[in-house]
Amino acid sequence: MTVLKNLEQELSRFRLRVLAAAVFVLFCFGLLVARLVYLQVLQHDNLAERAESNRVTVVPIVPNRGLIKDRNGIVLASNYSAYTLEITPSKAGNLEATIDALSQVVEIQARDRRRFKRLMDESKNFESLPIRTKLSDEEVARFTAQRYRFPGVEIKARLFRHYPLGEVGSHLIGYIGRINQAEKKAMDEWDEEDIANYRGTEYIGKLGLEQAYERELHGITGFEQVETSAGGRAVRRLAHKPPTPGNTLVLSIDIRLQALVEELYKDRRGALVALDPRNGEVLAFVSKPTFDPNLFVDGIDVENWRELNENPDKPLLNRALRGTYPPGSTYKPLMAMAALTSGKRAPGTVIMDNLTFNFGGRTFGSPETDRPGPKDMRLAIVGSSNVYFYTLANEMGVDLIHDELAPFGLGERTGIDLQGEVTGDLPSTDWKRKKFRRPEQQRWYAGETISLGIGQGYNNFTMLQLAQSYAVLASGGQRFRPRLVREIEDVVRHERRHISSDALSPLPLRPQDVTVIRDAMFGVTQEGTSRLVFAGAPYTSGGKTGTAQAVGLRAGEKYKDVKADERKRDHSLYVAFAPAQQPTIALALIVENAGWGSAAAAPIARRVFDFVLAGQLPSEEDIALTQQGRSMAPIGVPRPISALALPGMAASAPPPAAASAPAPAPAAAASSAPGVRP
Repeated sequence: MTVLKNLEQELSRFRLRVLAAAVFVLFCFGLLVARLVYLQVLQHDNLAERAESNRVTVVPIVPNRGLIKDRNGIVLASNYSAYTLEITPSKAGNLEATIDALSQVVEIQARDRRRFKRLMDESKNFESLPIRTKLSDEEVARFTAQRYRFPGVEIKARLFRHYPLGEVGSHLIGYIGRINQAEKKAMDEWDEEDIANYRGTEYIGKLGLEQAYERELHGITGFEQVETSAGGRAVRRLAHKPPTPGNTLVLSIDIRLQALVEELYKDRRGALVALDPRNGEVLAFVSKPTFDPNLFVDGIDVENWRELNENPDKPLLNRALRGTYPPGSTYKPLMAMAALTSGKRAPGTVIMDNLTFNFGGRTFGSPETDRPGPKDMRLAIVGSSNVYFYTLANEMGVDLIHDELAPFGLGERTGIDLQGEVTGDLPSTDWKRKKFRRPEQQRWYAGETISLGIGQGYNNFTMLQLAQSYAVLASGGQRFRPRLVREIEDVVRHERRHISSDALSPLPLRPQDVTVIRDAMFGVTQEGTSRLVFAGAPYTSGGKTGTAQAVGLRAGEKYKDVKADERKRDHSLYVAFAPAQQPTIALALIVENAGWGSAAAAPIARRVFDFVLAGQLPSEEDIALTQQGRSMAPIGVPRPISALALPGMAASAPPPAAASAPAPAPAAAASSAPGVRP
């Protein structure tokens, strides 16, 4: 049967379909036009900028890090260039296979692999990380010949930090290391300008002056604008701004003096700080034992880190800045000054010293070497009378002691230009309430005041604080914030900016009171506990030995019962200034667990003064005896300072001539009953 089509109906359907298709096509073209208008008109500037950024790459150029020099121009921190073999994990494929293959071309040790793994944990996978540093020319040539085998691996020339004197001054110089995630997070809070200046920077100061003066040492990052092909290959350089090197730090430290003191300590633990009381400049800043900062530049390996971190001598602890110790008898001259300024005791007041002081049913004793008898202030300092200062502490009370001695800088940060300084403890009733939690611990008991007078009890200070307090005393009340950096040199403009120590408001010390304490401390070196050490010195000085308990003794326990354990022996301390009448140097030092202050600490101070004031270096045999804690006055023929050879450097011309030694001051009248103790 034949089916007749309705042509009109079919035609109508066809026209409808054509119309729908036309509308759809027009709609699509409309979308294309709208998109074209959006991209070409509305987004023109943005897309043009992105296209330009794809064509042009801005490459940061990291500046040379600034140098660090001592006061005589000896370089303590410098830079050198070397090749590194680096892997970008996101481009290298199988990392283990890549590293295994690389090890057939250049030497890659197990510690290199461990360091690379640690860097990967701290970094993003698209960052270039070193697998080997300091490649030789031969290794560079071998890798270059097989470069095609290792996608994502390349050789780069990098600047490395170098500390030419090794361990000398390591705690004050510090070191640099790769920026970790915590530091990157902290950088997010920086200003945009500072963040931009650190683009491309992978290393930052971690400790010491490298950390404290990071912005000065870093410099200003430069850049290159490079036109690249679609494949990312550089075609030509469009613009170039060279980096500005970091500034050079010129320190107040005499690194030869620093090296001498560290040599005198040898393997013993301790700290020494020497200041110029006239301006607050730090002349020596010693913490022993030391460490080699070069170990940290490339990322320290596990073995070396474990050796440093687990060493019971704690070589990473900056004892001069963060080590706190009871001052022992070195506290007594400061107590005497507090008594004079507060009016609690006159210089001529005589106290009968029977070698014991009873308070609250407890007996406070004296060393076996002390001599009984009547003692005024001078004799009490020269003979280091415990009973005199027990009674003084009892009369003054803890809060008056605190109020009189806090202005000297005890129990608070000095503000030195290093980070991480601790406060120490100068006790008071308010201090104890804040220090402890339990109510019975927060209460101050009168018996706790007695031992404060001889520098024990809750007293704990850094050698930096003690040195500053005696610099204030020696200068008659002048106060400065200690500084290690003397000048900052702009290496581009060749300009030097002098950095003076901040002068603080002076203490209103009466000159006659200062004279009393100075004369008593001068007497210590003439007839007291350090007379044998300073015999024949071509200058005058004032000093005070100290012997501080490292551990408390239980009731009935004798010191001889605990001294068999070396780490429980008393600490040896000495504080001093010289010349006695017009001091140009004040110092404080401690030799941990070394016993009497006159046996271990005072001999080191004598050699420091000989170096600074007389321009003399000890003989080799004298250094050996001092290292063993067996020296008194120097022996042998002293040498010129130029004879001191720094590590890695030959002995050279001496630094500027030392200040001439002043004529000895008239000796004070000898006491009738000097209480001498070693």
